[in-house]
Amino acid sequence: MKKICLIASLLMTMTLGSTQVFASVPSLNVNAKAALLMEPTTGKILFDQNSHDKLPPASVTKVMTMLLIYEAVADGKIKWDDVVTVSDHAAGMGGSQIFLEPMEQQTVRDLTKCVVVASANDAAVAMGEFIAGSEESFVAMMNEKAKSLGMNDTTFKNACGLDTEGHITSAYDIAVMTRELVTKHPEVHEFSTIWMDTIVHKTAKGNQEFGISNTNRLLKNYSGATGLKTGSTADALYCISATAKRDSLNLISVILGAPNPTTRFQEAMKLLDYGFANYSITLGEPVGTEKGVIKIYKGEKEEVTVAVKNQVNCLVSKGNKSELESKVEMLEALKAPVAQGAKAGEIIYTFEGKEVGRSDLVTTEGTVKADLKDFISRLAKKWLAN
Repeated sequence: MKKICLIASLLMTMTLGSTQVFASVPSLNVNAKAALLMEPTTGKILFDQNSHDKLPPASVTKVMTMLLIYEAVADGKIKWDDVVTVSDHAAGMGGSQIFLEPMEQQTVRDLTKCVVVASANDAAVAMGEFIAGSEESFVAMMNEKAKSLGMNDTTFKNACGLDTEGHITSAYDIAVMTRELVTKHPEVHEFSTIWMDTIVHKTAKGNQEFGISNTNRLLKNYSGATGLKTGSTADALYCISATAKRDSLNLISVILGAPNPTTRFQEAMKLLDYGFANYSITLGEPVGTEKGVIKIYKGEKEEVTVAVKNQVNCLVSKGNKSELESKVEMLEALKAPVAQGAKAGEIIYTFEGKEVGRSDLVTTEGTVKADLKDFISRLAKKWLAN
């Protein structure tokens, strides 16, 4: 049985197939209007400061833009090598930009890279228009997705985060959409860990190389930094949704309304330091671990092996040597035909009698219904055995 540390102190709950635990707020003083520290695989919140205050997020807005881009690719709606023609509207975005020109053509991959790395407003709006037909339609998609994720503090008014009346979110909601992006589409870190790169402007005037650099200084100054998005405007001040990983522990640190860029990064690092110093992840059994067999009623195969579908992550605090326990609950049988990956039971993890995570147990192979020949063969084997 694996040795683990005491279950982490938490102050809020987000469900991901596990029971959460509540505890007091750590004594941290964060110099920002709002802040939050989350472990994304479990959704557990380790620090909260005004996390539901509704505030302008500046370019941290683009976490949602990025999420919808990656979802569109995953769903087959768009492809990375699709060519996007830049509109007058997209090219006219102010603020951080890569200076796209009207009618310029860029691939989805390069525009997305510019959104993630360079926080390019023009690239973000161009991608929104490409996915939804117009920025307005894309913003409607953003708000619909926010609602589906339970982001009740959020109203988006644009795709890039420029100051607009009523364009608001919260540290909590930013953590929610960041979690959705990095857990469902971890490939985003391919771009979010780039420090400097180039694209080629392709216009009627010819091709010209253009350098882009990351706005996230943590990539150079913080061990384990993996992203994700900075933002600053006159109304929002200085903001960040920072992601980092050490060993098996991932963290999301959200800062909203810091007074200057240096403080923004310092306070994000303070939360990350607290998380890495006090918590770790204990892993349940790996995906594919076999946990026995299940009988198949009227199947060509009389039984099939079952295995763990998802690896459970258990967030624990450092210092205690208690044990993570597990038990298997299996159905009595499945009726043929049975598909590969059919649910046959669950493995449930507990700590000190409290459930901390569970995973389905699924069949490792399928089987069709038995025919007359199969039944005769089985009867013959039983007769010979006697």
